[in-house]
Amino acid sequence: MKKLTLSEIQPLGAYEQDRIAFRQRIIALKTHRRIAVGELVTLVFENRETMRFQIQEMMRTEHLYDEAKIRHELETYNALIPGPGELSATLFIEITEPDRVKELLDRLMGIDEPKRIWLELGDERCEAVFEAGHSSEEKLSAVHYLRFRLTPAQQRRFADAACPVRLVIDHPNYQASVQLRPESRRTLSDDFADDTH
Repeated sequence: MKKLTLSEIQPLGAYEQDRIAFRQRIIALKTHRRIAVGELVTLVFENRETMRFQIQEMMRTEHLYDEAKIRHELETYNALIPGPGELSATLFIEITEPDRVKELLDRLMGIDEPKRIWLELGDERCEAVFEAGHSSEEKLSAVHYLRFRLTPAQQRRFADAACPVRLVIDHPNYQASVQLRPESRRTLSDDFADDTH
């Protein structure tokens, strides 16, 4: 999937005029890209448009007008756009009780380790690869970035409606899985088709 360029990012004034419509488009887009796995974990699968929205919102929040700072945001968020054969996701640990945040994050320490999260394509696994730097030995972040790197054969299985696809989390303190809905699979399969665009 092609990276975003500066010319695709609206200046703040223009974005403010378009923001409500753009935000509605992104909410609709994420309908099939947001997947809850159990009660605490949600993955949002990212693409160019979700990342463009993040950049525009960051510019709005931080009042960014300086081109160098905007380029820095562009570089940061471009790194989260999936590469060829990849699905890229933001993982959110969603804790709604403020007084339990530390307790629950402590219980989920290690969720970002290898072999904890994977896509199950029939009888085959494609393990998540986490971006480093979002947790330490003492503290787990509530937001993580990860990728699934699928071979061409795995991409075909992902797109094949006859092959069941599940998203699985296997942590000592949190086991959950969900079968991906057909609408989500079709939407995410488009990410592979978009590798050359």
